[in-house]
Amino acid sequence: MPGILMRWWILTGAVLAASYLMDGIRVAGFFSALGAAAALAILNAFLRPLLILVTLPINVMTLGLFTFVINALLLKMASGLIPGFEVRGFWTAVFGALVVGVASWLLNGFINTRGRFERRPFGGDIIELRERERGKWE
Repeated sequence: MPGILMRWWILTGAVLAASYLMDGIRVAGFFSALGAAAALAILNAFLRPLLILVTLPINVMTLGLFTFVINALLLKMASGLIPGFEVRGFWTAVFGALVVGVASWLLNGFINTRGRFERRPFGGDIIELRERERGKWE
């Protein structure tokens, strides 16, 4: 559970960073950013896999670049759900989703499953080997 809360805070910070960097993204306050992060997380968890599956032929033809359009659509949907969070325009949504995605990816790379910061290689968990018996490792 602490891992989920830490990732929610990180996504909130990413939404605030996107609103700071992009002129077309406006966040009325911290609680609006918190709600936007929650809505974005729920949309990404439930709707994004379905959208990627439905648009798989287009995604394959564009070599995965259509995923940016899906992320922008989800960001626009979150702005429609949360009062105080506004995304104006398609290209603003695309670049805002890119900022949110990169910031989230970078910061979540340092969070373990217990919600604690740890230094680990990107793309995987640390593997620990212990010698159980002489020459046998687990």
